[in-house]
Amino acid sequence: MNTQPQSQPVHVLIAGGGVAALEAMMALRALAADRVRITLLAPGDDFHYRPMAVTEPFAIGHAETLALADIAADFDARIVTGSLDRVVPADREVVTHGGERLAYDALVIACGTHTRPALEGAVTIDDRNLGDTLGGLVQDVEQGYTHEIAFVVAQQPAWPLPLYELALMMSRRAYDMNATVELSVVSPERAPLSQFGSVISGDLARLLRDAGIAFHGSRQATLEHGELTLSPGGLELRPGRVVALPLLEGPRIDGLPADADGFICVDEYGEVRDLPGVYAAGDATTYPVKHGGIAAQQADVVAESIAAHLGLAVDRQPLRAVLRAKLLTGADPRFYEAHLVGAGVLQSTVSDVCPWETPGKIAARHLGPYLARGDRHPVGA
Repeated sequence: MNTQPQSQPVHVLIAGGGVAALEAMMALRALAADRVRITLLAPGDDFHYRPMAVTEPFAIGHAETLALADIAADFDARIVTGSLDRVVPADREVVTHGGERLAYDALVIACGTHTRPALEGAVTIDDRNLGDTLGGLVQDVEQGYTHEIAFVVAQQPAWPLPLYELALMMSRRAYDMNATVELSVVSPERAPLSQFGSVISGDLARLLRDAGIAFHGSRQATLEHGELTLSPGGLELRPGRVVALPLLEGPRIDGLPADADGFICVDEYGEVRDLPGVYAAGDATTYPVKHGGIAAQQADVVAESIAAHLGLAVDRQPLRAVLRAKLLTGADPRFYEAHLVGAGVLQSTVSDVCPWETPGKIAARHLGPYLARGDRHPVGA
């Protein structure tokens, strides 16, 4: 992009309709005001805010759905319905799966990931329909038909917290219903959430122990004929039901550099390598932790980068991710915070009171306060 003053607003095209896309839109409007013209290329009509989906099987909460058109209107953005197929950097345009061509001055890719089952024969959780997927399993536990469940984390970087939440809430529901069920978690992690430091990992390990949930760390699982085999060691489990996180794959967008799994390669400012004016944020990137709060931080960094290229007085900073997570337990929630530098941890803390400003499930600088507003109108309300 030309960094000289512009007589016409710069056109920023944002591909996606999730947390990273909306945070980028909101941050850009806050930083650049009328210096940018924003188009949101979204695959559907709605924004599905899904962190509370883990509560749906227990009938204690639900995901929220908001109309993207209403959100976009609040930030003077145009909506185009479609999904990104390929990028043509030489022409500064993208092509949708429907064949539509859209020009851009700056492009932000925030289109998320694809999933596939990690274990054939297991129940693969998907936050788009958790109530339907696991509601029957909860009822089976309540009524005494299911007595053993294994929760399995896939062997790859991802975000395993929802699986721990499901296990803890299942234990709590069984206790409340005076039902007997043996629960276990199988994970490649050395300890629960070990990548976020000993303070967080130790707290979660204690919660699992107190709930009577067995943890099998540093293990990979295979499932065959109802038998779960853990390696190394060859331990065999025969749980009545197995619930597993899916494997994640990147979007594999033609015209963009990606790693072997299809995730987009970006630098610490969110810029796609060797493609000026192209940025990416959120789960679609190679950043190893796939979490809404970190996706929002990536989007903020991208917005700052675009504003800086416009010549605006912005103190552009590289990504220094801070994990902020609210752990649902079926009883009182726990709040985890870890300051990360690459794969390292500077500091981690645990609290039973939310230590950040907006107490939502996803902490985001712009999207968090917006979702907390009382004048929004959820779809179906």
